[in-house]
Amino acid sequence: MKKLIILIMVMFSLSGMTKTSAQASVQIVIAPPVLQVYTQPICPTEGYLWAPGYWAYGSDGYFWVPGMWISPPQAGFLWTPGYWGYDNSNYFWHGGYWGTNVGFYGGVNYGYGYGGSGFYGGRWDGGSFRYNTAVCHVGSSFHYTYVDKTVISSNNNHTSFNGKGGITAQPNAAEQSAMKENHTQPTSAQLTHESSARTAKSTSTAKNADHSTAAKTSTSKKQVSSATHPKAVSTQSTHHVASNNTSHTNTNHQQAPKQSQAVPQQHQAQHSAPTQQRAQHSAPVQQHQAKPMQEHQNNAPSHNGGGERK
Repeated sequence: MKKLIILIMVMFSLSGMTKTSAQASVQIVIAPPVLQVYTQPICPTEGYLWAPGYWAYGSDGYFWVPGMWISPPQAGFLWTPGYWGYDNSNYFWHGGYWGTNVGFYGGVNYGYGYGGSGFYGGRWDGGSFRYNTAVCHVGSSFHYTYVDKTVISSNNNHTSFNGKGGITAQPNAAEQSAMKENHTQPTSAQLTHESSARTAKSTSTAKNADHSTAAKTSTSKKQVSSATHPKAVSTQSTHHVASNNTSHTNTNHQQAPKQSQAVPQQHQAQHSAPTQQRAQHSAPVQQHQAKPMQEHQNNAPSHNGGGERK
């Protein structure tokens, strides 16, 4: 059942499934991200047309569908990209379609011939498509090309939706006319391409979730073993803390014999007393040196006294 729902979402995502693209399909309450900036790959063969990249929506949220060179359903057809539109606190996806003219695609600057209105990446000349190499990347052996730099868009806006908070473009007369024409839905290759992008997104999300869980578990264990350093997040940091604690202990034991040699036999006898008095032996050197010998004997610190390190 879940697979069937995903398949339906893919079909709706690419296509309006109707005569025009005015009917929206998927609706979301979260705005799509800005368009990704990328380099168009070289066209693999003459006759293929460019379908730009876009944001689609799946069970894991928005995912990027890369642009692709695609064989049109028939000669003379052009691709009108889909677009997100904002209305009534929701974002609606208007599916793309094939037709003899390019319709309205929300004023979104998809690049590579789709600057927000119309298409200037090439044109049909009889049964052959001629590419405008000023904006399209094609092979050096292509025969049907031309250069027209006057149509290059200076629009650097990467906003990916039309409506409040986004692009406020409205369809012009030519686009309105194109929207009323008969349209052909995306090809099977386009549907498969989006489905593959959706799968890649789901796999990536699952892997990220696993890494996140592992990181939390690892951090928790380190906090238990290193209570004085709760922010330690690596094994190296934990080992460093343990090394420091060992060095403190070694320093105290090395200094203690020097203190006992400097005091009378009477004081040495106190150091050979039960374990409770041996705690005094680990007190810092400066405390024994700061007091006269007699005072040190009479006022020796208790087990919970100032000799304990905090």
